Amino acid sequence: MGATITEKILAAHCGRDKVKPGELVNCEIDTIMCHDVTTTPAIEMLEKYQIPKVWDPERVVIMPDHFVPNKDIQSAEMVARIRRWAQAQGIRKFYDIGRHGVCHALLPEQGFVTPGKTIVCGDSHTCTHGALGAFATGIGSTDLAATLATGKLWFKVPESMLFVISGRLPEGVYAKDIILKIIGMIGVDGALYRAMEFCGEVIDDLSVEGRMTICNMAIEAGGKSGIINPDDPTLEYVRAHSSENFTVYHSDPDAVYSCAMEIDVSGMEPVVAVPHLPSNVKSVRQVGDVPIDQAYLGSCTNGRIEDLRVAAQILKGRTVAANTRMLVVPATTEIWKQANREGLIDIFMEAGATVSTPTCGACLGGYMGILAAGERCISSTNRNFVGRMGSPKSEVYLASPATVAASAVAGKISDPRQYL
Repeated sequence: MGATITEKILAAHCGRDKVKPGELVNCEIDTIMCHDVTTTPAIEMLEKYQIPKVWDPERVVIMPDHFVPNKDIQSAEMVARIRRWAQAQGIRKFYDIGRHGVCHALLPEQGFVTPGKTIVCGDSHTCTHGALGAFATGIGSTDLAATLATGKLWFKVPESMLFVISGRLPEGVYAKDIILKIIGMIGVDGALYRAMEFCGEVIDDLSVEGRMTICNMAIEAGGKSGIINPDDPTLEYVRAHSSENFTVYHSDPDAVYSCAMEIDVSGMEPVVAVPHLPSNVKSVRQVGDVPIDQAYLGSCTNGRIEDLRVAAQILKGRTVAANTRMLVVPATTEIWKQANREGLIDIFMEAGATVSTPTCGACLGGYMGILAAGERCISSTNRNFVGRMGSPKSEVYLASPATVAASAVAGKISDPRQYL
């Protein structure tokens, strides 16, 4: 009986030839990523138990992103404390303002994600990095502290679910539409503590950025991780961004899955997740004419250069509708600079949008895009829970960058195909 890619990676990191779902294993962790919000409690735990040093400062990468630039005194103090701690620990990989970015976009961009790795972070969307064939998952601050201290973390080996995406992706339909469709089919707990493995001809044709979007939202179905077997585009991306050695794992043809689903996307239309769950998925046509107050393009899900290009294609020569505001947030400093070189920033500004420095701020209802009571936002982010982006009386609709841009132009939720 064969093994899945997830089982192979976990086995290799706990010194075993093979593991099976349900087993508890203690694994070596290759990379620990830390951002501003969940790292401070981990530092406090290390200090409480008088653990003076992290196990290996070279395997720790820190990138404040949720409240940067600092929005108030409390967030400034939080990041200042992390800076002091990182300096005392000798952690060199610290991505501060000017080099910063949203952590799940910055980590692969800077070459810290390679196939076969184990990666953890105190953030649920760490599953993004499975797009490059790594086992990556979010953890809490307690487990973050334990991993910083020991370099290891225990896991229950997850069952794997296989999603075979077949057919041909129609014009105006993107990776974000695919993952929203899947979540709509299985629900927000349909993959509870399972590894969601994606394959098929449509996945093969997606860019690495598109694959990151799909793996990013595995957590919205309750998944422990999202993962895609590495192929030539994966290796090309990794070698362009990293000089690290790595081991490539693939699922065996006779690997056992808890379930397998084939989804033909050939006739698919652009979709939207309506309030207040990512699983409340409808086609854009089914949503109807819903006026919006804000359109938000950015986040660890869809703030990459590919996403900005798609939105700029729609916005070029057009303007954001009256009584609608549009916020564009490139996910990293390098993406911002590339968008500027390509003239995308000018397109956004001329259309009447505003462009921010990289930050998670609005996505989690932190700042720089907060919604007032009664306001509606169409967003390229990953969650639309009650109060996610501001007032509990506001509404968030999730969609692809193309649908976000089209809706900004129309002033209401709109099909992007009319603008492409």
